[in-house]
This record gives sequence, structure tokens and C-alpha cells, in this order.
Amino acid sequence: MLLSAEKITKSYSERILLNEISIYLNEGDKIGVIGVNGTGKSTLLKILAQIEQPDSGTITKNSNIRIEYLQQNPILNEKNTVIEQVFEGTSNETKNLKAYEAKTILTKLGLEEFNKPIKTLSGGQKKRVAIASALVHPCDVLILDEPTNHLDNEMVAWLEKYLGKYKGSIIMVTHDRYFLDRVTNKIVEINDGNLYSYPGNYSTFLQLKAEREEMEISIKRKRKSFLRKELEWIKRGPRGRGTKSKDRITKYEELSENNTFIEETKLEMNSLTTRLGTKVVELHDISKSYGEKKLIDNFEYYFPRKARIGIVGKNGYGKSTLLNIISGKVQTDKGVVNIGKTVKIGYFSQHSEELDQSIRVIDYIKEIAEVIKTPEGTVTASKMLERFLFTTDQQWTFINKLSGGEQRRLYLLSILMAAPNVLLLDEPTNDLDIETLTILEDYLERFNGAVIVVSHDRYFLDKVVDTIFEFQGNGKIRKYLGSYIDYLTDKDKEIKQDKNNENNENKDMNDHREKRKTKLKLSFNEQREFENIELEIASLEEKLSNLSKDIGKVTSDYIKLHELTEEKSALDKSLDEKMERWVYLNDLAEKIEENKSK
Repeated sequence: MLLSAEKITKSYSERILLNEISIYLNEGDKIGVIGVNGTGKSTLLKILAQIEQPDSGTITKNSNIRIEYLQQNPILNEKNTVIEQVFEGTSNETKNLKAYEAKTILTKLGLEEFNKPIKTLSGGQKKRVAIASALVHPCDVLILDEPTNHLDNEMVAWLEKYLGKYKGSIIMVTHDRYFLDRVTNKIVEINDGNLYSYPGNYSTFLQLKAEREEMEISIKRKRKSFLRKELEWIKRGPRGRGTKSKDRITKYEELSENNTFIEETKLEMNSLTTRLGTKVVELHDISKSYGEKKLIDNFEYYFPRKARIGIVGKNGYGKSTLLNIISGKVQTDKGVVNIGKTVKIGYFSQHSEELDQSIRVIDYIKEIAEVIKTPEGTVTASKMLERFLFTTDQQWTFINKLSGGEQRRLYLLSILMAAPNVLLLDEPTNDLDIETLTILEDYLERFNGAVIVVSHDRYFLDKVVDTIFEFQGNGKIRKYLGSYIDYLTDKDKEIKQDKNNENNENKDMNDHREKRKTKLKLSFNEQREFENIELEIASLEEKLSNLSKDIGKVTSDYIKLHELTEEKSALDKSLDEKMERWVYLNDLAEKIEENKSK
């Protein structure tokens, strides 16, 4: 056992988050922590990392156990560069040993400017620096809070493989269900202050939880049956009760007061939409650049009424920009955006910037609508908040007192309450718990309008979309039909086809060379090439010599060293090609001379 937490209790004001829970982390454990937002997942990680103290209970760890903790919203030293932040607090020996590994991880996470100041980075880039720091530092226990947030699909896939092979123990909070399924070997669920532990990955958890809930329902049904019979017995009156066992009466009273099997509150969403006409959103040959960086180049698409579009691609390639263009927040450089007259856009942005932190939850929702119509009838703002798991007490809480996930859930409710018929969702899975995501997926399945979503959550995309837009960089957008897994299959086929084409081209080139070898005369161009090739080889050798000296002078500038190494590789390749060409031309010239002498 590496780390244990026993009978941990933690409250905020009158709200009990953790109620005498216990959790044990052994060697080889890779634990996923799940639960509705606001139930205490991040609080549990902070307690295990000993960043926060419990109200009661004990944390025990071996004296030589090293722990690394990735916060959900890490605070970095603004005075550092990227590489300095990764190695902050480590010895020079560790820096020297881990320098290459750190730069490799940063590159995989899309951070190639290692000496860039932290203060110039975006929030997502800072999170990725913090991830690299957590992975590079040697440790026995890795505690990760939402590691997949702010990563694109390629980065998530890389991190998934990295943690799958990780030799230490891991405990993490994440909403990425594929990630949980492929990395974890144990799931713990926090619900209503209690902790439930399940062996196995996420798929196994779903099965075991269903069995547990069925058992609880069965026990509850038996309990109700017993209480009904006992109630009939108790009601027979004082004369009847007087002749009966006092123990039986006591047992009835205890069971009547026992709330162990109260049903879990489930989040509810109803599909609220405004009528949508035949014309939705039309993009006519649109382009958008920022400076020299081209994000969208001559893109054209007409979105149908039932569009289910998933947008993927590397960070910074323009995915959010497309949503901002459709919503009217950003203007195109060229092209036309036509929005249908009946279109009512609901834009769930990435950062929930519309939330006013200084007002109460109930007032924020009432500003949108005090009463709304649903397929089941009229519902008040307060009732809608209850459906989104906000208790009466929470409804009168100021928004800045809510957790990050609760604020995202509130923001989602505000978007849906406006009854849009075109939904733009920018990274909707960030900070939302799995239960909310599951209900949102069901909602979108019934949603009678268009859905355009930017997401790195592969599971979410597989369940929601039927078309993928891949932003490939330099303004290129490629369309693929099917879900995310279909898109990956098509991409694999394209890569294999490209390799086959490359092999065929190499074969054709080799065949061409073989045919040329049978010729016994130099063409005009070959003759000129043969006369100049030795000078060209000498020039390349001189450049390589100077480049090797420059490389020897570089000590700490990794970017410069990388550039010079790349240039040297290119020159080496050119020199090899020239030498091979010289050998061929020289042999051919000698054979021609031999034939002449004959």
C-alpha cells in the first residue's frame, strides 16, 4: 500500500462533500474518480496530495513515497520560461537526465518553444506545461485532476498510451470515458458524500454499478413491503399493540427513519427547440486569417436542418474561429455567411465567459426566463434548476461559490432554456461530469435542430455526430462522413495508401535507374551534369564542415541546435544523392570510353 485515506470527512459551510470515506492506493493501481460536479472529486485529490486538510480522518503514506499532483487549474510562476517551469524545484542532475524527455513530452503536447515566457501562454498552454512537469518529475503516485482538458485529440491519444504504460500508480479525475476505459483498473464513485469502489475499468464499472443499483432497488422493495405489513400491524390500536413485542415496534420505527435507500437524484434535460425553417447556415467561399496565419481558406458548406457536425484538429488551427464566424462574433476576410430567418443560435462557448459571478444562481436563470414550456408542460426557473441538480440552497448561492463543473452545468442550462434550434458547442465536455455528458448526449439525440460541436472527447463525438470536419492547418478543412471512429478508420486507410503510392514511386524510380544503366552514351544534360557534379560535391562538403563547427558552438539553445541539426540532415541527404549520381555517371562514362576503344 502506497497511500491510504481513512474515514475522511470534509464539509463546506453546511454542505457535506465527503462523509467518512476511505480509499486505498496500492502499487500498480490506476484509479479513476467519477461523480457529479460538486460532489468533492477535486477536493478528494487535494486531500490525498495533502494540499488541503480534511475536517477529520487520517492520511497515511510511506515516508519514501513521492507524489506529483496536477491541479485542475494550475498556478505557474509567470517569471519562468516553459522549460524552467517544467523543472522548477528539481536538481541540476535531474534537469540534465530528463532534458530530452521533457522536450519530447512538451513537443507531444504542442509546445515547441521551450524558452517562451509562461506569462505569454494561454490557459490551455499553461495546463499542458503543468502536465509535462507532472510527468517528468520522478514519483511513485501521480495525482491528475482533469488531465485531458485543453488537449486536442492527438494529444489525448498520446497521453492515453503514455499513462497506459506508466509504471507508477495513478489516481485521476477525468470525464473522458475512452480514456478511463483504456487507462484505469479501478473506478471509485463519489455520490452524496459516500464513496463506492469498483474493480476494473469504466466498462466494468457500468456493469457493476447497474448490478448494485438493482440490488438496492430490490432491498428497497423488500423494505417497503415489510414497512407496509408492520404499519398494518401497528395500526391495530393500543390493545393490539400492547400484546405484541416491543422489539418489533422498535425495529419498525428504526426502519421508518432509515434513509439509506433514498433514490439518487438524476439530472433531467428536455429537448427545447424553436421551429427551424429549411434554410439553416450557409457558408459561401469563406476565408479567415490572423496576420500571416491562415485558419480558413475558401471553405464552403450548407448545413442541413439535422446537421450533426464534429470539428477536430490541432489547437490553434481555427476550430473555435469557425463557430465564432457562424455566431457572428467574428467577421470573415472574404466570403459570405447566410443565416436562415428562423435560426436561433445557442452558443455554448469554451470559457463560460457570459456568467456573472456576482449574482445568485436563481437570478441568473430568471433573467433568461422565469417560466418555460417543455414537452411535459410549464416549468419554473427554480424547477429547471432542480432538474439540473441545483438544490434550493444552491439556487440562492452566488455563482462564484460554485465549482468549475457546476458553473459549466449552469451555463449549459442557460443555453438550453433559451430554446435554440442551432447549437454551437465549443468543448462542451470540459469540466462537465460523466452523468451530465450522458444526459446531454441523449438530449442531442432528440434535439430537433442542427448541432455543430468542437470536441476532443472521442466518446462524445462517436455518440453525437455523423460528419467530421478536420482542420488540417494552413486553412485546409477536410470533410469525412461518419462518427469519430469512422474518421480514424478513413485516416488510417489514407496513410496506408500514401505509403503504397510512395513505395510504387520508389519502385518506378529504381526501374528507371536500371534502364538508364544499360545506356552506353551520355545525353546532353548528363554531360553537363557530369562536368559540374564534382564542384557541387565539393561545395556541399564545405557547407557541411562549416555547419558542424556551428553545431559545436551551440550549448544551451535547443531550438537553434534543432534547426542546425535539421539543416545538416538535409545537406547529408543531398551529398549522398550527389555521390550516388556521380558514381553512376562516372561508371557510364568509363563504359562509353571502353566501347570507343573497341
